[in-house]
Amino acid sequence: MSLRHPPYDGPALHRFAQEAVGAGVEWLAGEGAGRAWSHRRFKPSGEEVTAADIEVERRVTRILTERTPEIPVVGEESAGAGPVPGTCWLLDPIDGTMNFSRGAPGYAVSLACVVDGEPVVGVVDAPALGRRWSTGAEGAVAAGAPGLPGSRTLSGAVVGLTGTGSGRSRPARLIGLLYDRAHRIRLQGAMSLDLVGVAEGWLDACVCLGPSPWDVAAGVALVRERGGAVLGAGGGAFTLRSPVLAAGAEPVARELIALWESLDS
Repeated sequence: MSLRHPPYDGPALHRFAQEAVGAGVEWLAGEGAGRAWSHRRFKPSGEEVTAADIEVERRVTRILTERTPEIPVVGEESAGAGPVPGTCWLLDPIDGTMNFSRGAPGYAVSLACVVDGEPVVGVVDAPALGRRWSTGAEGAVAAGAPGLPGSRTLSGAVVGLTGTGSGRSRPARLIGLLYDRAHRIRLQGAMSLDLVGVAEGWLDACVCLGPSPWDVAAGVALVRERGGAVLGAGGGAFTLRSPVLAAGAEPVARELIALWESLDS
């Protein structure tokens, strides 16, 4: 599918993404703020989900389906087991559901448009923080520019880490290694916001373990637009099928991937 011509050119896709995310965020700030919507239950995978996750996904999906009927919407709460289409919208209605269900502010609505497997539009909105980040906004770097200003060495880097779960030895060993080798680590519980942190400079780098496409696609687009590297398994460019992601200045991202892959599975 080609999205190079109206009505699906870059500005239109950004506009549709902003409108759709806005619909979800507006509901979250109003009716969705009620305690009944944040009551958690568990999926078969062990992940938490709330009624608010499902309702935000419904509202965002409705806008996107109306504006771009030819582009499928793949949301976390309704995605099947099959592969993600090469061109689609990828939506995490509430990234950081565990934070949301406990009243913590570290959660976000994350939406990306993916074309031929590459995230080209990304919008991440943190309603409790009153902040929104989007590709196509001020902050993009020109081709050939030096990219992110953060540390280019792991020893000097503040590193975000998500996807560690519990009861798994390999992530626990990675945390131990990062305590020894990185300047600081941060475990904040939302992959989209860790990637925003890299794009904004709050974090020098981040590692996402077992990322689902909707967890990271918007953040990947943001980091790449700011000139950062986003690497996957083997140290190559991250793809939506990779079981691990590292973002930051390329030397740090490469070192983080190597560190993870040095551990036994």
